[in-house]
Amino acid sequence: MATTNPYSLHLLASLKSEAEKVAAAEGTTLDQFINVAVAEKLSALRTSRYFQDRAAGADLEAFDRLLATAGGKPPRLEDEILPAENECSD
Repeated sequence: MATTNPYSLHLLASLKSEAEKVAAAEGTTLDQFINVAVAEKLSALRTSRYFQDRAAGADLEAFDRLLATAGGKPPRLEDEILPAENECSD
């Protein structure tokens, strides 16, 4: 089990009330709800930073050259998009 570190958190009354309602509706405690919310926010920040770092290393000229190449070949059999079964054909 993960260790916990008690922390006094001061929330606006309206935020605390709303968070308590959502936590109750999800069948969890306010503490657990806040832990999950913080974990989700940290994950989103890490993900954003990851993609920013990846984009910073992108070679946009190479990307443009790739997009400018004309394939001229039909898609391979395994790459074709098949019509949906419920799709009407004209």
